[in-house]
Amino acid sequence: MLRVLAVDDEEPALEELLYLLRADPRIRSAEGATGATEALRRIGGAVDAGPDDPSAIDVVFLDIHMAGLTGLDVAQLLAGFAAPPLIVFVTAHEGFAVHAFDLKAVDYVLKPVRRERLAEAVRRVAEQVGDRSAPVHDTAHDQIPVELGGVIRFIPIDDIAYAEAQGDYARLHTATGSHLVRVPLTTLEERWRTRGFVRIHRRHLVALGRIDELRLDAGSMSVRVGTAELAVSRRHTRALRDLLMRRTGR
Repeated sequence: MLRVLAVDDEEPALEELLYLLRADPRIRSAEGATGATEALRRIGGAVDAGPDDPSAIDVVFLDIHMAGLTGLDVAQLLAGFAAPPLIVFVTAHEGFAVHAFDLKAVDYVLKPVRRERLAEAVRRVAEQVGDRSAPVHDTAHDQIPVELGGVIRFIPIDDIAYAEAQGDYARLHTATGSHLVRVPLTTLEERWRTRGFVRIHRRHLVALGRIDELRLDAGSMSVRVGTAELAVSRRHTRALRDLLMRRTGR
C-alpha cells in the first residue's frame, strides 16, 4: 500500500490526479501539494520522521513546469536526501524524458493522464517499494525512454544495434524499428561507452557485439550491422579494428 504525494501548481490538474490515485486499490493515501516549496517541506519532514511515521511518503507524482522551482529542480534536490521517495513525473511535455530518467525517475506520464497509464506507473512504483533489497532505480540504467504516439515507452539498451545522429537528436535502430530521441549522439556515446558502444563515424554509434562483418575496400572500411552497412571514418578505423581484434582474441 503506497503513500503518495502529488505535486502540481495547477489545482484542477492536481485534483484530477489525486482522484485517479485514490481510486487505485494499491494507494493507501494520496495527498497534494500546490508547489515545489510546500512539497520539499513535506518530504523533508517525512524523511526526518522515518518510514514508519504516518507522514511517510513512498512516491512523489511530480509536475515539471511549475512557478519557481520546477519538478526537475525538486528531483535534483531530493537526490541529496539519504532516503528520498521515488519519483514519477507527470507532465504535458515529453521533451524532458531523457533528463527525467537521468534523475532516476521511476516513470514519466504524459498529460492528459489516462487511468490505464497511471495504473502502470503505480505498478512500477509498487514493485520497487515491495523489494527494498534490489537497487531502487537499477532499470533506469538498462532502458531509454522514447516517445511513440504520445506515449513514453522504454527500450532496452541491449536491443539497440546502432544510433544515428540527426542534428541535435539521435535515431536508435533496433531489430524491429527505429526511434528518435531528443539527445545528441555525443551524449549517448559518453553514457554507453561502458556498455560496448563505439563511435565509428560522426554520424554513427554502434554496439560492438552487433557488428556482423568488417569490410575493407580500396582502403575504406565499413561494417555490416544486420541489414545496414555503415561507413567507418578514417579517424576511427584503427581503433575499431583493434577493438574487434581484441574481441576475437587475435
